[in-house]
Formats: sequence, C-alpha cells, structure tokens
Amino acid sequence: MNSKFAVCFNCIDGRVQIPVINWITQNYEVDYVDMITEAGMDGLLANYSFDPTHVLSKLTISINKHDSNLIFIVGHFDCGVNSVDEKTHKKQIKKAVERIKNYTLSCRVIGLWVDEYFQVEKVWEKGIIKDDSPFYECSTS
Repeated sequence: MNSKFAVCFNCIDGRVQIPVINWITQNYEVDYVDMITEAGMDGLLANYSFDPTHVLSKLTISINKHDSNLIFIVGHFDCGVNSVDEKTHKKQIKKAVERIKNYTLSCRVIGLWVDEYFQVEKVWEKGIIKDDSPFYECSTS
C-alpha cells in the first residue's frame, strides 16, 4: 500500500496541529501530513519581506520524497505572534496561498482558518496549472 501525503505550513501552536491534521485527512485522500511550522506562519508567508527559503526547502523535501501535491497554509484564532483579527488573518492566508502557488504550479494550495472552537474552515484555494489552462480559484468567505 502506498501512503499519500500532503504538506502543511502551520503555526507552532500545538492547539491547532491535531485539528488541522484530522480535518485534512478527513476531507482529502491523504494518510499523512508533513508539518512545516513557524510561529505566526500565515503572517510570515504573507509578508514579502520574509525570506521563505528555509520553509521552501522543507516543502521541496515533502514534494520530492513524499510526492505531496496538496499544500495547506493555516492561520488560527488567538495566535501569540500574529495577533490580528480574523478578517486580517484570512487576508494573510489568501496572500500566502498566492505566494506559495508561485513556487508550485503542479500542486494545489489551500488556505485554512482555525477558529476559537478549533473548527477548521477552507478559506482559499489555488489549483494545479496544466497546459496553460486557467487555474481554479475558490473563496468561501
């Protein structure tokens, strides 16, 4: 049996790890989620002054070693480092999805929000780009 992997850019906050992993494995056909963590990840990736080289090198490992083709970017309520309101988090998640999509045309990039009840919501998605066809955009908020 071949295991299927996804990769997730998430905050280091341990409260959101399990809800995010559970949501991804329940909603997508994946067995495991490679986690790339930084404090306030959504805010970092949305900030173009942040150099993403070290997190992108980890993304490359997941794509090359585990054939990950689903990438998730997470923001969450009550983040200790990125202490902005929900609306701002969702804007940052969208911006981060757009940024990471520029590096990974063959992967779907999906933005997730974790609320104060640890419920996960998909807020933005950029799909796979094939043969110059337009890529899929989806927003649920």
